[in-house]
Amino acid sequence: MADGINKAILLGHLGQDPELRYTSGGQAVCNLRLATTDRWTGKDGQQNERTEWHTVVVWGKDAENCGKFLKKGRQIYIEGRIETRSWDDREGNKRKTTEIKASRVLLLGGGGGRSRDDDMEGPPPQQDRDAPPDAGDDEIPF
Repeated sequence: MADGINKAILLGHLGQDPELRYTSGGQAVCNLRLATTDRWTGKDGQQNERTEWHTVVVWGKDAENCGKFLKKGRQIYIEGRIETRSWDDREGNKRKTTEIKASRVLLLGGGGGRSRDDDMEGPPPQQDRDAPPDAGDDEIPF
């Protein structure tokens, strides 16, 4: 039996364009700002809304694809794990952040050639993952 489970599943919209960069070792890393919004009707009949912002980190080929194909406002589905890291800033202050380390990224909300239900049923077909870098919107390799 596992000692614990650390799994995050998010469905939301990008709040800004992805930030793609490369480590000194040449590995791609992409930071995403993802908004998830809850809406409900209160006991008084008033409509309520609360938006949470998440920092998502994507590595490798998926990071490169995020940088190429994602734009602000795009709806995406993320699976990953929650990770908190600490560091000292330039002034010597302790800083801490919590991020989602993505293991799966799926495009939703138009484009991508799949419906939302198809995307969430299982991993994309292998031929989609191996699509050439200049593939059109119908063959985005997520």
